[in-house]
Amino acid sequence: MAPQYDAVIVGAGFGGMGAAIQLKELGLGNLLILEREDDLGGTWHVNRYPGLAVDIASVTYSYSFEPNPYWSRLFAPGTELKSYAEHVADKYDLRRHMRFDSVVQGARWDEEERHWVVSTEGQEPVTARYLMTATGFLSQPQVPKIAGIDSFAGTVIHTTAWDDSVELNGKKAAIIGTGATAVQLIPELAKKVAELTVYQRTAIWVLPKVDFAMPRMVQKVFARVPATQKAARAAMSTVLEGVMVSAVLHFKQAKFINNGAKLAAKGHMRRQIPSAKLRAELTPDYDFGCKRPTFSNSYFRTFTKSHVRLETNSIARIEPDGIVTADGRKTEIDTLVLATGFNLWDVNFPAIEILGREGRNLGKWWRDNRFQAYEGVAVPHFPNFLTLASPYSYSGLSYFTTIESQMKHMRRLFGEMRNTGSDVFEVTEAANAEFLDRMTANLGDSVFYQGSCETSRSYYFNQHGEAAILRPTSTVNAFREAGRFPLESYKLNA
Repeated sequence: MAPQYDAVIVGAGFGGMGAAIQLKELGLGNLLILEREDDLGGTWHVNRYPGLAVDIASVTYSYSFEPNPYWSRLFAPGTELKSYAEHVADKYDLRRHMRFDSVVQGARWDEEERHWVVSTEGQEPVTARYLMTATGFLSQPQVPKIAGIDSFAGTVIHTTAWDDSVELNGKKAAIIGTGATAVQLIPELAKKVAELTVYQRTAIWVLPKVDFAMPRMVQKVFARVPATQKAARAAMSTVLEGVMVSAVLHFKQAKFINNGAKLAAKGHMRRQIPSAKLRAELTPDYDFGCKRPTFSNSYFRTFTKSHVRLETNSIARIEPDGIVTADGRKTEIDTLVLATGFNLWDVNFPAIEILGREGRNLGKWWRDNRFQAYEGVAVPHFPNFLTLASPYSYSGLSYFTTIESQMKHMRRLFGEMRNTGSDVFEVTEAANAEFLDRMTANLGDSVFYQGSCETSRSYYFNQHGEAAILRPTSTVNAFREAGRFPLESYKLNA
């Protein structure tokens, strides 16, 4: 029986849209994009908290084949990324393939029919020749397991479910978490609330943010001469990779770059915070890059305000009217903000149940063995399946680097299938094992294994103690291999 669709794509964020654009270019236009939210955009639709912005320069945080010359700032606000996603969907005619409010429960490979059966909550199952999951790395919110949190009588807001109708002016608020999201949010909260207590479990490295409004003249030049924006993108990517990626992935060879980044962050803090005691509390005790660093010009300064207090004691429990720390002190609050990040390794890889050949459960297999995916996209025993938010796939600093390298991999793979008249592919065990061994060997030089990361509590590390998100190669290597990987890496069947 012929499947209903050429492909089902799970997720209507930038990863899913990139996959759809590539499939349509390859002539596979009968697509279904399933999205659990009520609109497209992924993280840029879900996240709406005050201060939301990209932490990668906007000129690189976009598809290279669809540049936007009109970013308002070097680091664009989140609303502009949402608008950009809508523009891409409209230009490439993707909306007609999207089905919103569709919560995918799971997918299984039907060996006899040689297609995927995808189950969606409250809807009839659908079938597709190919399955692609583009559920993102940061899609499953982490709610802290703190005693008494359900008893809190005030307002609770998680950053992934921000409610603009909540009145913050004059409130006594607390925020739990000091990750990249909190760094953006805390200065904005401090502008509104009467009192703000920031509960920090792990400090974060914060560098100065060289941000500014994009001059109208620059926008006009980018629009009229696209090559200028392409050059700016290449220059920015080169600088960021040369400094940031080298400091993390080539720690052993370039420890001086890592140390330089730490000194820059400490100098930034010293310029904004006079108190040596407060600086000490906000200074991480792990190496730069163990946990995702970020950029801000207002985060540190916020802690010098009289109505803002940093709390570094651990939380013992939450009561209906406040938070009690391990030293017995209670802080009364009426609003609790959770900036507690995402759960990657327990529920996100994969975000849905996926059953391959002989009923192999992908999530269980990864957890029982090791997290792995050939070239960051394919897994043995899972035919006609590409996982686009997967182990060892994140390349460079901009997620669009990852997306476009995966699109290039798809062009080569599906091009060969067309040439051979095949309609089923599966990566070989040997190719997958070789790639995994090479990636883990490369990581041996990284800050994750050569530096001091014990206290970082970083989401980069999984249950096996492996930093299995980042691809430990240059972006040049990622793109080269995406276009040249050995075709023998896949078994193709007509």
